[in-house]
Amino acid sequence: MLYSLIVSALALASTVVAAPQPRAPMAQVITKCTKPNTVALTFDDGPFVYAYDISKALIAAGGKGTWFFNGNNYGCIYTDDNIKRVRYLRDKGHQLGSHTWGHKNLPTLNRNQLHDEMWKVEQALQRIAGVQPAHMRPPFGEYNNLVREVAFERGQKIINWDLDSGDSAGASAASQKSLYDQTISRRPSTILALQHETYRAHFQNVVPYAIQKLTAAGYKLVTVAECLGEPAYQFETSPGTKDVSKVRSLWMYL
Repeated sequence: MLYSLIVSALALASTVVAAPQPRAPMAQVITKCTKPNTVALTFDDGPFVYAYDISKALIAAGGKGTWFFNGNNYGCIYTDDNIKRVRYLRDKGHQLGSHTWGHKNLPTLNRNQLHDEMWKVEQALQRIAGVQPAHMRPPFGEYNNLVREVAFERGQKIINWDLDSGDSAGASAASQKSLYDQTISRRPSTILALQHETYRAHFQNVVPYAIQKLTAAGYKLVTVAECLGEPAYQFETSPGTKDVSKVRSLWMYL
């Protein structure tokens, strides 16, 4: 009798299913704008030497853009020249976002490494420009659930795109122009475009062409935050001049 009771108890226990663990909140992944008739041109991998020219082209067309900055990719963000570029773009009303510190493939990193990659560039933007970004773009557009969890913990949404110019994959200027022509001909309500700041030939040929064609088609060139109707930054403060000077002298060790 006792044996039968034990067997029955074990059988019942084996059917008990563990309660599912609550799912950690994850950052929203955005690939499209929501404000009709807007285009968000975004530029990855800077700060770089073409920031001024791109900004001037956008401003001349009555528009603004969004820069997703690395901390140490095409040079360190703490160099004198890059500090000037970041502050210039901020002063002109463009949006500054995070592209992480070292442009690593985020799904290959653990939680602590992810926080470090995101925190260091956020800290740089606070020190240099006095802003804490509300949006980040993962390098290569790659993310997994852990990346989304960490981005949420850092108060950021993940911004990808619905139009990839193909510049980083070697697309020719002619091919990129054709892509913009084809996209505009379909007349989508909005466009969220990926470009990179670091390709001279493409910038000189493609960006001015895209700006001209988009504005001629009646689109408004805005920041990512504007095309989503939400704040660009979690908070804004005064840039820390003394702090930047201290870190700048040590940037090669970061």
